[in-house]
Amino acid sequence: MVQGAKIISTGSATPSVKVSNEQMSSIVDTSDEWIFTRTGIKERRLLTEYGQSVTDLAVQASLQAMESISMDPSNIDLIILATSSPNDLFGSASKVQYKIGAVNACAFDLTAACSGFVISVVTASQFIFNGTYKNILVVGADVLSKWVDWSDRGTCILFGDAAGAVIIQSCSSNLNSILNFHLSTDGNYADYLSIAYKQQLDPHPILNLYQGSFQHISMNGKEVYKFAVSQVPLSIISCLDQINMSIEDVDWLLMHQANERILMAVAEKLSISSNKIISNLSKYGNTSAASIPLALNEVVQKNKISTDDIIVIAGFGAGLTWGTIVLRW
Repeated sequence: MVQGAKIISTGSATPSVKVSNEQMSSIVDTSDEWIFTRTGIKERRLLTEYGQSVTDLAVQASLQAMESISMDPSNIDLIILATSSPNDLFGSASKVQYKIGAVNACAFDLTAACSGFVISVVTASQFIFNGTYKNILVVGADVLSKWVDWSDRGTCILFGDAAGAVIIQSCSSNLNSILNFHLSTDGNYADYLSIAYKQQLDPHPILNLYQGSFQHISMNGKEVYKFAVSQVPLSIISCLDQINMSIEDVDWLLMHQANERILMAVAEKLSISSNKIISNLSKYGNTSAASIPLALNEVVQKNKISTDDIIVIAGFGAGLTWGTIVLRW
């Protein structure tokens, strides 16, 4: 029997340290006006405590999601951690599994940068649709402050640290809330946004093996903007068309919180009212895989979303990757 899937709970976590645009102007040649007019960002949260990592934020968001519905962690079947900044190159999902006490859950990382949460939700839904699992915890978490070049004005003003989580549960197919999805990748433009690995010039003297290290975030902002504004609307329209829905049926548009100009440009292309756009970019900046679940949890906590509301969720970023989910709340 084909199962349906629905989001039954949300949670989020942000570091306590706020860094304003005025503070950024003491680090690089910039100003509050310059940053805000170009990005819509006023401040961001940074994980500055020694020994703290993406795992800590992911755990906090996960516990909040479980506590809000009084779910025993032993009932979680699977954990997908969407992150591009794990505390261990082998992955951090297993540490989250241990720390929240999800003793029966399999756990793995999924790396797709700013599209990571969308792709993780789609991945989770497939496990539920085919009846493999009943309760899946999806966490989007990133601490890109660890990978930012703080002398690069073009990137350091953008990023913040956060985590967001949702619990997706199986339901009868007629109650299915994940109505459709669309995912795309174009690796031809991968260099537009990356944390590249750079080899050392000199190889190992005996093995002739080149080692190296990862660099800071590198971004071609103009090209990423053009990519998002051109491809995201097409993805959304395609996703809606496949289920005979239109923009007029959409109650909320929740996009990856990258840049206010991108959000407004996409909304304009879709002819969707700005009051339907969910945005918290000004408070947190670009939190990569955490941005969508972080914003979702905020509107859920404020009771802004009503039962049966149609929400279009769109992620886009490094890869380059992008994707859309249409869901009924």
